[in-house]
Amino acid sequence: MHVKKGDNVIVLTGKDKGKIGKILRAFPKQDQVLVEGVNTKKVHERPKKSGAKGTIIEKNFPIHVSNVKIHGKS
Repeated sequence: MHVKKGDNVIVLTGKDKGKIGKILRAFPKQDQVLVEGVNTKKVHERPKKSGAKGTIIEKNFPIHVSNVKIHGKS
């Protein structure tokens, strides 16, 4: 893998093309990385307690390591 946790990267392809973010986590076995502010999706979360309401949260999902390249110094 050509990048590691903490590196600043730029996204090369996909809906977030051109975005710059920091790698929060790397998944070497799947060849994926979790980049801050990239590939965010809204996830519906069930209520934790009875009577409480469920919530919608934005979550980052991993992208393939081939879709990012190192941007500047980390």
